[in-house]
Amino acid sequence: MTHAPLHGIRILSLALNLPGPAALMRCRRMGATCTKLEPPAGDPMGHYNPSAYSELHEGVKVLQADLKTPQGQETVHRELARTDILLTSFRPSAVEKLGLGWKGLHSRYPGLSHVAIVGAPGGRAEEPGHDLTYLADNGLVPGLELPATLYADMGGSLMASEAVLKAALRKHERYAGGGDPHPEGLYLEVALSDAAGYLALPRRWGLTQPSGSVGGAHAGYRVYPCRDGRVAVAALEPHFAARLCEAAGIQATDAKTMFRPDTHAALATFFAAKTRTELDALATAQDLPLHTLVP
Repeated sequence: MTHAPLHGIRILSLALNLPGPAALMRCRRMGATCTKLEPPAGDPMGHYNPSAYSELHEGVKVLQADLKTPQGQETVHRELARTDILLTSFRPSAVEKLGLGWKGLHSRYPGLSHVAIVGAPGGRAEEPGHDLTYLADNGLVPGLELPATLYADMGGSLMASEAVLKAALRKHERYAGGGDPHPEGLYLEVALSDAAGYLALPRRWGLTQPSGSVGGAHAGYRVYPCRDGRVAVAALEPHFAARLCEAAGIQATDAKTMFRPDTHAALATFFAAKTRTELDALATAQDLPLHTLVP
């Protein structure tokens, strides 16, 4: 690894399912030494999607302990004593019940940082929710179809890995000279609803609304049916739009051309007559941002 910003940082994760393990995966790839403490029944992800679990935990040392028992508490505190950053994804009340509240942790391990992944920030952290509800709350579920991926979970994992980097920076500063040789740890909360809100900004700004340039109003930025499938067209910049119009035999007079109904109709007709193979060849020959898809 040529650049490992988390080299020398030890992370203990208690986080199950997706956001926490995805964050841990990124941290390990950035050089962290990662340990995961799972309940005796294991991580649910390991049962309903073993291949995903395997990829998420590659290079991670996985231990098991029941934190509701004295033996489990002994195990977790043994690990915490040699940990730089704790990663969790429980509701705050659950963390407290396990005896791992920030006040107690900070008192016992002053240098330990805690990155806590929650559903929503502050007082809403106890509310039940999931990726789908956070996306819906931020206007990212416009129809009846489920989103193509778990945007809030994966976005939250990125924010959690950012938080780990922030906590690690305090550790690294002491080696750079001039910093506190014994920096105090940080408590950093990452909310999945905030991740969904961040991903929703382009929609809130109107960019991906139906009237927006990348929401369907621009004829060069759409998904069209073709003879044997679909084609994703991203000819948004003027030079790409001009090439697309030329290929389709459309007279482009000005920037407004791509927003006219007749341009939409003409491109729809053009693509409907082409196969995916023909469109792939066109993309290569004309340097156009097209990507063909199966039906």
